[in-house]
Amino acid sequence: MNICAVVMAAGEGRLMKSKHAKVSHMIAGKPMISWVRDALCQAGADEQVYIVGHRQEQVRAILGEDVAFVLQEQQLGTGHAVLQASHFLEGRSGCTIIINGDMPLVTAETLQRLLDRFQQGNFAAVVLTAETSVPHGYGRIIRDSAGNLEAIVEEKDASEAQQEVTEINSGLYCFDTALLLSALGRIGFRKKQQEYYLTDTIEILIRDGYKVAACKADFMQIMGVKDRIQLQKAADLLNRRIVERHMLAGVTIVDPASTWISGDVVIGMDTVILPDCSIEGNTVIGEEAIIGPDTHLHNVRVGDRVQLDHVTARDAEIEEGTVAGPYVQIRPGSLIGPYCKLGNFVEIKNSTIGAYSQLVHQTYVGDADVGENVNFGCGCSTANYDGMNKSRTSIGSHAFIGSNSCLVSPVSVEDNAYVGAGSTITETVPSYSLALARARQTNKDNWVISRGRIRNQRVNP
Repeated sequence: MNICAVVMAAGEGRLMKSKHAKVSHMIAGKPMISWVRDALCQAGADEQVYIVGHRQEQVRAILGEDVAFVLQEQQLGTGHAVLQASHFLEGRSGCTIIINGDMPLVTAETLQRLLDRFQQGNFAAVVLTAETSVPHGYGRIIRDSAGNLEAIVEEKDASEAQQEVTEINSGLYCFDTALLLSALGRIGFRKKQQEYYLTDTIEILIRDGYKVAACKADFMQIMGVKDRIQLQKAADLLNRRIVERHMLAGVTIVDPASTWISGDVVIGMDTVILPDCSIEGNTVIGEEAIIGPDTHLHNVRVGDRVQLDHVTARDAEIEEGTVAGPYVQIRPGSLIGPYCKLGNFVEIKNSTIGAYSQLVHQTYVGDADVGENVNFGCGCSTANYDGMNKSRTSIGSHAFIGSNSCLVSPVSVEDNAYVGAGSTITETVPSYSLALARARQTNKDNWVISRGRIRNQRVNP
């Protein structure tokens, strides 16, 4: 069966109070419109058209060239929005899913149930509905005495009795494409509301003698996002779903409430995620790692048995067995080799650190290529920026960099070389050499007495 999808993404979303299109707001690592697109693709709706309007350039940039777009210049209701896609649907067989772009919680499984119901019952349309004790803001599903779907009444048009109905319209439908086009051509303009209602197509099809059904879903799945409060609620629900998926796959998450994981993250079995972590983007974590507490990863590849304590890393790779933290920052372009040790207050930027190297405390390495089994003492740094240009530092394997040393790039320290503590290195250090680059110490006898600087009493701070 040919499955098309019409996604309504033209709304301004004034309640968001934002300079950005509503459907472009991020949720669980992706714009909410991307969650809708992915669910449609997984359900087999490969041909998709998006109704765009407000900030359309942002929506187009997110979705790219793999889908079609139709501009809705005037906002005249849901029926008018779908009418804009008529030329896209003409001549197609099969069915059309219609969905709002602000429904990131809908799953491919729910869409598949909707499609199965449509096919198995030979219906003209199937409406996705839900039960809720708080139906405010939603259209009501009206059924006849036999329980058949009779009409969908928008809340502002509903009588007092109809407003008591707790089965609500999700705004998500599956239509026979040809019958949808026929009904769209006959919906009228409601002068009082200044809108064309898509829900009028349901009554038209019923009057024409076709069968229309409802398919119920969990209310949490069909919840739309109208403002920042609902955005946070949707994010919390989606994050809970993601966290539980990882837990069922063998990942220990100590405090799900304080752990935020994006939808595309991959985590290996027997890894432990400690509290207050955020793991985002295309991050991949191996098996038996310990992540956290208070660790933040974005687009990072983490090997097996890595331990990260209070680490922030972005666009980097950390290979197996490495231990980092607390208070380590790994910046973009960095590769930390296997079984390294990065201690407190270490920062790595656009650098490669070889296997078994140790940077135990208070060290900055930027734009450097570091070999294997290199040891940095406390307070070392690479001076990689001269105020205008950045240069690289090269450090060979088995080198030793003494405490409080500065390597002024471009410079090389070759294999098995030593740099004495407190040195400022500006020239190549050959293999097996010791470099000392510091002023000779001078002691001036009795200087404290002659200058009257004896500290023999306390001074109030």
